[in-house]
Amino acid sequence: PQASEEAKAFVNAFLKRSMPKKKDAAIQDILTRKAVVLEHYSKKKTKQKRKKTKGFTAKQRREMRLFEIEPEQQRYAIFLPLHELWKQYIRDLCHGLKPDMQPHMVQGKLLKADLHGAIVTVTKSKCPSYVGITGIILQEFKHVFKIITKEDKLKVVPKLNNVFSLEIDGFISYIYGSKFQLRASERSAKKFKLKGTIDL
Repeated sequence: PQASEEAKAFVNAFLKRSMPKKKDAAIQDILTRKAVVLEHYSKKKTKQKRKKTKGFTAKQRREMRLFEIEPEQQRYAIFLPLHELWKQYIRDLCHGLKPDMQPHMVQGKLLKADLHGAIVTVTKSKCPSYVGITGIILQEFKHVFKIITKEDKLKVVPKLNNVFSLEIDGFISYIYGSKFQLRASERSAKKFKLKGTIDL
């Protein structure tokens, strides 16, 4: 009958299309069996390369003066609200800074906290001219702090060979700058030793 011939032709064509690596004799041999296992060939998808967003180079940042604070903005009074915000941030981070809190717990939180807005004092230094500098941290880089003092002077204080003290709600924390030479974003993942260390 014509229908059976059409069905046979369709099956042969379908199998040939489904199994392109098989010869006609092999396909006919497969047809004599009850079960036919079809092979599957998936087309390889070409992966599109993601374009990385290029940031500014260090030279471009310097030329654009992205991190420079204008002289008219270098006033201590302007940044006092930033300090108040920082104190609230630390209180929330330490769950209230209660008197019965263990000091090493507070110390651990402060070491990983963002220090922009904190008031710090240089308590020890290999360079005597740095000792006594007190002010609000405006910018923190890997190796230096930029601090605005009450005299409206912007000081660039290196972390190396300096010890900084930080006080909030009666808790005093000491930062050993030589062990603190990290970017603010890198500190959150670092484990600090809370034991005393010889720094200077």
